Amino acid sequence: MSDMETLDEKVNGAPPMMDVDEPVSVRDHDAFAAKHMPDLGHDVNEFKVFTWKLTGWKKLEKKITGPEFDCGGHPAKAHITLSFWQFKRPSQRHGLVYLDYADPKRAPEGWHACAQFALVISNPQDPTIYTVSHAHHRFIAEECDWGFTRFSELRKLFTIQEGHSRPTIEDECADVSVFVRVLEDPTGVLWHNFVNYDSKKETGYVGLKNQGATCYMNSLLQSLFCTRYFRKAVYEIPTEEERPTESVALALQRVFYHLQTSDQPVGEHTELTKSFGWTSLDSFLQHDVQEFNRGTRAEGAIAKLFVGKMKSYIKCVNVDFESSRIEEFNDLQLNVKGMKNLYESFRDYVAVETLDGENKYQAEGYGLQDAKKGIIFQSFPPVLHLQLKRFEYDVQRDAMVKINDRHEFPFEIDLSEFLDETADRSDPWIYKLHGVLVHSGDLHGGHYFACIKPDAASRWLKFDDDRVTPVTDREVLEENYGGEVLNGVPPTLQRNQVRSMKRFSNAYMLVYIREALLDEVLPPFKEEDTPAHLKRRLDEERLQVITDETFSNHEGFDLASFDEKNWPPSELPTFRVLKTETYNVFKARVAHHFNNPENQIRLWVLVNRQNKTVRPDTHIPENEPTLTVDIIRNNMAARQTDLRLYLDVIPDPSKPELPQGTIMVFLKHFDTSKQTLHGIGKCYAQRNAKISDLGPTINERMREIQDGDVICFQVDLSEKEIHDLEIQGLYSNPIQFYDFLQNRVMIIFRPKFDSDQEAPEFSLVLSKKQTYDTMALKVAEHLRYDHIKLRFTTTHASNASPKAVLKRSLNQSIAEIIAPAYTSPTTTVILYEKLDVSIVELETKRSLKVNWTGIHNREETTHTFLLPKTSMVHELADHLSKQVTMSANGQGSGKIRVFEVSKDGKTQKEFTGSEMIGNIPDPVELYAEEIPWEELEADDADKVISVFHFSKEVQRTHGVPFKFVVKPAERFADTKKRLQARIGASDKDFARFRFALIQAVTFKQPSYIEDEDNIYDHKFAPDDVLGLDHVDKSGKTRTGTGEKAIVIRG
Repeated sequence: MSDMETLDEKVNGAPPMMDVDEPVSVRDHDAFAAKHMPDLGHDVNEFKVFTWKLTGWKKLEKKITGPEFDCGGHPAKAHITLSFWQFKRPSQRHGLVYLDYADPKRAPEGWHACAQFALVISNPQDPTIYTVSHAHHRFIAEECDWGFTRFSELRKLFTIQEGHSRPTIEDECADVSVFVRVLEDPTGVLWHNFVNYDSKKETGYVGLKNQGATCYMNSLLQSLFCTRYFRKAVYEIPTEEERPTESVALALQRVFYHLQTSDQPVGEHTELTKSFGWTSLDSFLQHDVQEFNRGTRAEGAIAKLFVGKMKSYIKCVNVDFESSRIEEFNDLQLNVKGMKNLYESFRDYVAVETLDGENKYQAEGYGLQDAKKGIIFQSFPPVLHLQLKRFEYDVQRDAMVKINDRHEFPFEIDLSEFLDETADRSDPWIYKLHGVLVHSGDLHGGHYFACIKPDAASRWLKFDDDRVTPVTDREVLEENYGGEVLNGVPPTLQRNQVRSMKRFSNAYMLVYIREALLDEVLPPFKEEDTPAHLKRRLDEERLQVITDETFSNHEGFDLASFDEKNWPPSELPTFRVLKTETYNVFKARVAHHFNNPENQIRLWVLVNRQNKTVRPDTHIPENEPTLTVDIIRNNMAARQTDLRLYLDVIPDPSKPELPQGTIMVFLKHFDTSKQTLHGIGKCYAQRNAKISDLGPTINERMREIQDGDVICFQVDLSEKEIHDLEIQGLYSNPIQFYDFLQNRVMIIFRPKFDSDQEAPEFSLVLSKKQTYDTMALKVAEHLRYDHIKLRFTTTHASNASPKAVLKRSLNQSIAEIIAPAYTSPTTTVILYEKLDVSIVELETKRSLKVNWTGIHNREETTHTFLLPKTSMVHELADHLSKQVTMSANGQGSGKIRVFEVSKDGKTQKEFTGSEMIGNIPDPVELYAEEIPWEELEADDADKVISVFHFSKEVQRTHGVPFKFVVKPAERFADTKKRLQARIGASDKDFARFRFALIQAVTFKQPSYIEDEDNIYDHKFAPDDVLGLDHVDKSGKTRTGTGEKAIVIRG
């Protein structure tokens, strides 16, 4: 017996809600669905309920299938398996219930159906007594059924449960109901498992492979690539004589071209990172996105597309006087904290400050005047990049934090209200959202991706490293606003509610394009837009060739290292070949390169085997003149990697073909005395041959050996020799050594303090199974230092900054020490210190390094002290005074101030002197300076303010902040002279300085100061500071989050 009803669903797909504790009948379909099927936020195509009445339960077959029913145009069936599944204890026997797509073979190719469903077994006499489970699933040919292996303990179905008057199954009768919502899938990828997903086929675009912590770069590159005017401009840069690793322009051209032409994810942007000066380690550091954006050589296009103008002004209220400065900008940094949406952020940016009362403006020729101070835009660029300030310095926490607050932004925004009245308004200043760059994670790392709308007619796409997928408007906007997320419904109305939590994925950069210029910025991209010379150069395949020489030098799995997580790839001879080049021509090039006659070599293609090894599979046929490199790549190799070949030198050129049944086997020798495993060559053998001197085990397994297999051997050892090796902690057989290779990790050991010139940076290969003590002994052996006097500090994987001091633990493994983080670099960095005392003694003492800046605010020397943890900071200052030279010109007081620098680099955190050094948090960077007489003698009328150094942007601090005395009624021109004397700057250098007031509390933009100003009259809040804007010559830029500056070459 069956009964089926079709229920009309609300247009928006949202079910009616009800109190979760209110009894509900299975037959009240709307109410039941509202209680047990939470709104997933997707529109509903159709909602159906099917009920299947069962009698004689104990006589049913072990597996029964319900009648077929249709929902949303898809046939379905319910299944119950009564074979008793046992879990934990034999008494716990469960029934399996699942929903099945009835006949997948009849469905069209590539079909899928996204369904949310609930499976229910209920009492026919009292439908408020039931057992239910709900789920959602993407039904496809490979996964055409879905359900619950532990739907219910069978005994519970037959017994009366607490709060009920009947069992679920009564008199061997029960109703089985299926509630199904077939959901709309507007993107085509809802709940997709992405097995065999083809980005190019589905979206027309391909992704970029992640080279470590570079997905932030990937998202920006995709945004620039989709800005077609910029892509065309990059293509027009002359690069014929340049090399990719030395030229940003050529590297960009290559990446853009492969994004344009490839049907697989592009992985050749390593050249781009190299051209920006990144080393193998640096490629894992999270660099500043804005710097990357500004660092190309397509200067004309950058100026036209990305550069706008703003005016900083101070305008008197009562007299006709205005001081202003016009400045260009490439992007705008907008506040998120305290701002509801993008309009509020813009209004905050241009907010007018009133200068009155004690804070009046000194207007030249007019004296002190009431004035209005602010910023107004003169023009916005065609492509507007908005940096949302998701990372800020928190004064209360004294740390950089990520701002995950909700901040809304629209698909369209009118910016005319923020323009100067003199701006050109012949076309509207309406901007359309083009890209949303998203960060998911926290301050120390995370993941980046981009949502981009390539042109007006295209749908929104998500570029997530190597995958590109369509996305909905909600995924572009709502899911990237940040703030609280509640899974779509009020918490009191949903069962199994996901708890309220902050979104850690939110937009950090927005890209808007002016609507009037949309067709010019995003024109259709034509074939002729790619210069012919560039196509010729870039239409190449990258090939790596393994030779017998590289094999003999390789120590590890396979014939070379390619994609090992904890080990860098092997350096192999690399060729660039046109995809259209024939194999015969390429083979001749290879033969010439390696000085071999053409008839004496054959090339084998390497493939990825299922056991995750990479081995030669088959040699390229010699008798096909039309065979091209592209055909070899498509038909014989894996698409996701460079084409990898093995160079096989033929011993007898008169017999170029291998006899039938012959296989090529590689041999490796494990040398126990040297603890090395190296290739010693290859041999050809019949598949059914026996190699008696390799032992009976090989004889038994010969039939399993195939082309490209590796056989490892060693000299036979006596039991005494084996015992002697194992006593020394050495490996006595290849199995042990292969285990080491499987667990090996390269660790970079770096001195914790850059000033330690005698401590080198080096790397060691260790096993993840080894312990802290083994690591310490190996490092000590390398440094020729006592291992008990070495102290180690772990680092953040994203930027190699200090994380935590390692406590000595005999049983702690290296695997535990290098526990994985967000990113998975091939190398781990551990910092070390060479102490004067053992780490055991150090438990009662504290080692501190103090940077001495003297009287002129310059980092002069570094001094190390080892003092009892009970010592006070004033005692540390006393010890320091005996090692430094005080000023002799009368400027200094002879007194020392010890301080830290705040996380944002803008202020000092001065110690009183009475703090116990054992209570100072670790790690810590301490500074000390001689206090000037001027500061000690300042009277009540003077103000002592904080001063810091920055370059162009206030976030880019450098040097060491200091304190400075501001005098009443002093023109800033005179204040500057005292500032110059305070820092000891030359006239030539000081002439390039600019000066700005930074109001931290109100998050204002820098207010640059003129010579006639009097900064004493400014009402200094506790965190207001004076900024010195000048070039950093120290090379020690602070960015607040451990980012490194990017050096651009070429």
